[in-house]
Amino acid sequence: MHDVSETDPTNVLNCSQQRQDELATLLKPYGIEIVHIADDEAIPGSFFGEREAGLIGNKLLLRHDTPIHSALHESGHYICMDPMRRAKLDTDAEGDYDEENGVCYLQILLADHLDNMGKDRMMSDMDSWGYTFRLGSAKAWFEQDAEDAKQWLIDHNIIDVQQKPTWQYRSK
Repeated sequence: MHDVSETDPTNVLNCSQQRQDELATLLKPYGIEIVHIADDEAIPGSFFGEREAGLIGNKLLLRHDTPIHSALHESGHYICMDPMRRAKLDTDAEGDYDEENGVCYLQILLADHLDNMGKDRMMSDMDSWGYTFRLGSAKAWFEQDAEDAKQWLIDHNIIDVQQKPTWQYRSK
């Protein structure tokens, strides 16, 4: 069961201190460092602003009210982008359609590595937040329409054929 204090009115799980510690451990193999931002401060490197995660270089900037889906999505961009973009990363991950789909697919897979999160909760949070998918929900997309995203991640050695993370980021 998750702590009610890490949820909000949109009913998504947020990055409590415990969650930030979990994320730090999960993302360490990728060289991503968690930087905590005070709850009353703007998040540097946040593309969407407000409470969305920020990304500057290998630093993932989070407040306690930052949704976990946002933290994993921005981490996914760092993992999935090519080395040239990664070297100059500041706020805008850029990326193309295929990479964006790979990022969404990866954030769902990585959610299984967080206590009391998992794929189903991640997909529910994505829907609650307003992610849009052609089939109407993250779950329908993931289960029925994301073969290209999965293959893109395999082709870039980010996941293996069993859909397990390789704990490596895109190298080219």
